[in-house]
Amino acid sequence: MNALKLTAKTTRPPTVIQVGHARIGEGFTIIAGPCSVESEEQTLQTARAVKAAGADLLRGGAFKPRTSPYAFQGLGLEGLKFLEKARAETGLPVVTEVIDPRDVSWVAEYVDVLQIGARNMQNFSLLKEVGKSGKPILLKRGMYSTLDEWLLCAEYILSEGNPHVILCERGIRSFEKYTRNTLDLSAVPSLKELTHLPVVVDPSHATGRLSLIKPMSLAAVAAGADGIMVEVHHKPCEAMCDGDQSLTPEAFVELVGEVRRLRAFLDGKG
Repeated sequence: MNALKLTAKTTRPPTVIQVGHARIGEGFTIIAGPCSVESEEQTLQTARAVKAAGADLLRGGAFKPRTSPYAFQGLGLEGLKFLEKARAETGLPVVTEVIDPRDVSWVAEYVDVLQIGARNMQNFSLLKEVGKSGKPILLKRGMYSTLDEWLLCAEYILSEGNPHVILCERGIRSFEKYTRNTLDLSAVPSLKELTHLPVVVDPSHATGRLSLIKPMSLAAVAAGADGIMVEVHHKPCEAMCDGDQSLTPEAFVELVGEVRRLRAFLDGKG
C-alpha cells in the first residue's frame, strides 16, 4: 500500500460521522431511496415509505452521469428542491451525487451528504472541492479501482480538511456477466484492517438483480459493514433509472427487518 497519512487505521480512532440522528460508523445505518429523482410525487412517496420502514437517510440522484448521453440525466436543481421538501417532511437527511466541481457549493446547500460516484472516484478536482465543503462525503469505489487507489482518493478529501468520509463498496467490473458488477465483500473486512473510516455497501448497483439484494445485504452485515445503501422506488416498473434493481416499499420493509435482526444477533442482542 502507498503511504496513507490520514486514512490509515493507526492515525486515529474509528471515525463516527453524525448525520441527523444517524451515527455512521457506530451501529448500522440504512440509506435508501430512488436511483433518480423523477418527480415531486415519486420522491415524497418513496421518502415516506423508507422512513416508515426504518431508513436512516434518504438517497436520490438529482444529477445522473449515465453511460449513454441520451439516457435521462436527472432534474438538477428541481430535483434538489424535491429532496429538500422530502427532508422537511420526513426528517431524513439527504444523500445525493455531485458530479461537477463547479456545482459543489450550491448543491451542498440542499443536502446533508455529498456522494462521489464510481465514475468520479478519481476526479481529483472534484475531490478537492468536496473536501473544502465540510459536508460528509460518501465516496464510492471506482469500478476498476484497487483498495489502495480508493483510499488515496479519500486522502484527497481529508487533506483539504474534511474528515467526514464514508467509503461505499458498490461492486467492481469483472468478466462475470450474470450480475451488473462483482460485489467485493472482502473489501469490507480489508478496509476495517486498513482504515478508520466507516464502510457501507451498495448491493443494488453491485448486483443489479432484485433477487440478490437481500442476501448480499445480509452478507454485508456479516462482513462487518457499517451500513447499506439500497434503491427503493414506490413504482419500480415506472422508474426512469434502475427500476430492475429497485425494491418496492413492501420488499424494503422485509429487508430492514432481516438486516436489523441479523445485526442485533451479531452484536449479542438478538
